[in-house]
Amino acid sequence: PPPAVERHPGGQGLWYKKAAAGDKRLGKVVTVARSRKFREQHGKVLLEGQRLIRDALEAGAALRTLFFSAVEQLKALPEAKLKGADLVKVKFEDVKSWSDLVAPQGLLGIFSKPDYAKMAYPAAQLTSSLPMVLICDNIRDPGNLGTILRSAAGAGCEKVLLTKGCVDPWEPKVLRAGMGAHFRVPIIANLDWESVPEKLPEGARVCVADNRDAGAWTEPELAVGSAGSSAAAPSALKSQPQARPAEAEAGQGTGGAGVTALPAQCYYESWARAPVAVVVGGETQGVSAGALLLAASTGGKRLVIPVVPGVDSLNSATAAAIVLFEGKRQLHGRPQRGDEQHKLPAVG
Repeated sequence: PPPAVERHPGGQGLWYKKAAAGDKRLGKVVTVARSRKFREQHGKVLLEGQRLIRDALEAGAALRTLFFSAVEQLKALPEAKLKGADLVKVKFEDVKSWSDLVAPQGLLGIFSKPDYAKMAYPAAQLTSSLPMVLICDNIRDPGNLGTILRSAAGAGCEKVLLTKGCVDPWEPKVLRAGMGAHFRVPIIANLDWESVPEKLPEGARVCVADNRDAGAWTEPELAVGSAGSSAAAPSALKSQPQARPAEAEAGQGTGGAGVTALPAQCYYESWARAPVAVVVGGETQGVSAGALLLAASTGGKRLVIPVVPGVDSLNSATAAAIVLFEGKRQLHGRPQRGDEQHKLPAVG
């Protein structure tokens, strides 16, 4: 028999269905929604937890199906946004068995894949937005990407661009680590390097995050990206500053164009002039040839994050946070020379 229809008594009232014993819709929906192929073919994403679902609803994301375990949970969500969705009450144990959370809340939502151009981002986010764009290059770890998106939203980035080598930003692990960042900053995914410039503000300078010594760019060869590297150059981009043109053009993956080493400077020195874009590379290969070519074509620099000798590299999410918040500080303006001595309160 079909599930019984009951009426939610809160507010103007919401109709919901109560799943019958043995109803397998929840398991089927969650299984397919976790597949990238399903997300891309059907344009659906899975969100879990009250905060993430509320953020999505308030941003204008279209809810298709909501599985919940207690009627009280509906009262914490914007009622007007729930109308028109398929609301299904299930047992908490059923949600728990399919949940990815350590402490499940009994709330799972299936949404149409959000379109960044149609989202209603929070007013506070829009007023705090800076002329700074983050470009993620080959970020393949879901936790790292989610954390990077959270930092981008926190720093006030205008938008985030993801190249084709990045993990799907709508993967459940990325959504969890992002803590709602997906609904605070525009995210444009699956870009090739040829189309990246079209998404940047006119006249933007592109800089590349790195953590190698500031003078290392003058060495005969650029470093090979290692595990955890924030933005070391891949082996395909080994080059010699004194090399002849033919030698400089021999690197694989550069599209036949010679790639010269970018000028380097410490990340805390002046570099953020509006508009600006920052590239953060992946955990294993670092930044790609396309990133370095774009940076070179815009007069960009390599932003070095010095680390203690013997430490291999920084996590890409950590590097992104350091560089983005330094960019935020620079775009907001440095303190005047006469004010620097008054930054800290007197001791005693």
